Amino acid sequence: MRRVPDHMTSNARALRNDATPAERLLWRHLSCYRPRFTRQFVVGPYILDIACRSAKLAIELEGRQHLDDADRDARRSAWLATQGWTVMRFWNGTVLENPEGVIEAILLKAAECLGGTHPQPLPSREGRRSR
Repeated sequence: MRRVPDHMTSNARALRNDATPAERLLWRHLSCYRPRFTRQFVVGPYILDIACRSAKLAIELEGRQHLDDADRDARRSAWLATQGWTVMRFWNGTVLENPEGVIEAILLKAAECLGGTHPQPLPSREGRRSR
């Protein structure tokens, strides 16, 4: 028995292949950080745009289609909160205009969700003096 229904897997795959410019930009920057981020992650009946599973942090990117779906987005966020997820929402325009600020906000929230650990610690030998 599959953990994720086949139709959700195919929908997530289609969304990954047809990402918006804001999703592509954000993913290009976040994919190198640890803890790991995942694109189009299925949680229950929803597909999260970008997620950090270890921090249970969901990143949702909003476009024009979300202007009329505020109630649906609120229900989605409330359901995810009952499952232990923290949801951050950013407008596509904000991501495109200020990607560094959005990434910094996401990494700070991920660190907070993980109990204060830094989301990208220094490699073990960096910062040491050479002999």
